[in-house]
Amino acid sequence: MSSLKIAIIDDEPLARMRIKSLLSQASVPNELVAEFGESVTGLLWLQEQDQAGRSPDMLLLDIQMPGLDGMVLAARLRDLKQPPAVVFVTAHAEHALRAFDLAAADYLTKPVRLERLNATLDRVGKLVAARQPELAASDGSGDEDLFLVQDRGRLERIPLAQILYFKAEQKYVTLRTADQSHVLADSLTDLENKVGDRFIRVHRNALVSRHAMKALERRADDADGGETWAVQVVPTMEWLSVSRRQVTAVREAMAAQG
Repeated sequence: MSSLKIAIIDDEPLARMRIKSLLSQASVPNELVAEFGESVTGLLWLQEQDQAGRSPDMLLLDIQMPGLDGMVLAARLRDLKQPPAVVFVTAHAEHALRAFDLAAADYLTKPVRLERLNATLDRVGKLVAARQPELAASDGSGDEDLFLVQDRGRLERIPLAQILYFKAEQKYVTLRTADQSHVLADSLTDLENKVGDRFIRVHRNALVSRHAMKALERRADDADGGETWAVQVVPTMEWLSVSRRQVTAVREAMAAQG
């Protein structure tokens, strides 16, 4: 595993000192590239690094800070081209659920233990390694456009051409191919940025491959007894809801495919 590049944002000097000490003892190779005692300067630095293509691999981020708190900062990082894996570090465990809603890579409670930090570094290292083929695919630099899926500790490369749709359900997203499904932790917005214009947003909860759309029609809505627009996906022949404002875009996309 290559050395993880890490940044710290925490308004408590003693907390930063402890984290730095633990990082120096960690079993996973790492390099501290920046530390900040307040969030705004840290965010500006992360934005500059992203524009220069030098984003750190991991951000150790406190939650309760003056001004821009960690939760808000983490949400802002979603706008970056290559955001770092966010690991929240806080004494307040009640924030854990909201942290994972923001797709945090992990959540550490203070005082952080070396064993727990090692587990986090190992986890993030695997995420970073897994992300490289995805980035190559989304940039079009690979021999074949691939999407990398982590499933129960196993990595699987799936050609984008085989993916029929991504559908958000509760806190997860289902990736569907003709013969299998995978559950992803990514947000639909992040996936939309990764897969590009091969897919079209048909509804706030679904991205569908342009090549997989077979039919668009009004269908009975069992929920309210009325009718709603839906698109049929081949070869599974499933029907996915289409929002009213996306009907025209879906119809035009289907016409463009011939």
